[in-house]
Amino acid sequence: MAWIVRKWWSPIRQEVPVPEPIVSSELVSECSSCFGLCCVALPFAASTDFAVDKPGGVPCRNLLADSRCGIHPQLRDKGFTGCTVYDCFGAGQRVSQVTFGGTSWREDPDVAREMFDVFPVMRQLHELLWYLDESLRLRVAERLRPALAALRAETETLTEQSADVLTDLDVGAQRDAVNVLLLQVSELVRAQAPRRGRNGRGADLVGAKLAGKDLRGANLRGAWLIGADLRRADLRWADLIGADLRGADVGGADMSGALFLTQFQVNAARGDARTALPDALSRPSHWG
Repeated sequence: MAWIVRKWWSPIRQEVPVPEPIVSSELVSECSSCFGLCCVALPFAASTDFAVDKPGGVPCRNLLADSRCGIHPQLRDKGFTGCTVYDCFGAGQRVSQVTFGGTSWREDPDVAREMFDVFPVMRQLHELLWYLDESLRLRVAERLRPALAALRAETETLTEQSADVLTDLDVGAQRDAVNVLLLQVSELVRAQAPRRGRNGRGADLVGAKLAGKDLRGANLRGAWLIGADLRRADLRWADLIGADLRGADVGGADMSGALFLTQFQVNAARGDARTALPDALSRPSHWG
């Protein structure tokens, strides 16, 4: 709701517009508008992330008839840590309410098969929209804004297609097209760092001891940072797209200006109250 401001010298009220949200609501998961697609469409294997095996297309044993999770408050305690990490970028509600117009997979086996095929495609498209939206907010990338906006509109149009079109979509080609611009954005952002950080693109940094390191401007695209010690590390202006942060300790780390960081990555890491995050991301409840 907009605030109403009255100038003392005028009887006319002026409405001050409310600032636009940092993240579009269509890219934020809203489980109450989804038919539990991540709990049905996706497979998972018994591991430290999941207590049991489940093939794709089969409902999780914890999924209730109303598409809610029956053990949601105890997921981590019962061995379903992976569920607390996953984020669909809002693809679930888009597929449920837009692509299939509110028709649930429970109502028709044919709809179920199509819906399960469309869901992972939509998730990838929504992830691309997330990166494009972040790029469009960056002042340093202003010269790329026309190209970013055009590609954003093109990607959005793809999300509006029918289930048949989405199932056959070459989403990899769209990802490649978007990545060309994201690489340019990355160069512009990382150039702002007082000193250019390491080039760890795709590097195996599993369990790496990086506590307190100055990683500003580092290229960590696709880096394996599983279980890495990143406590108090400075990750501002670092490109983290696709970096695997599962179990990484980011306690006290400054990730406030990290580039292309997602809620999925944050959920997978271990942080604390001192961890600085970008405004667009939420502090996971399991961080304590």
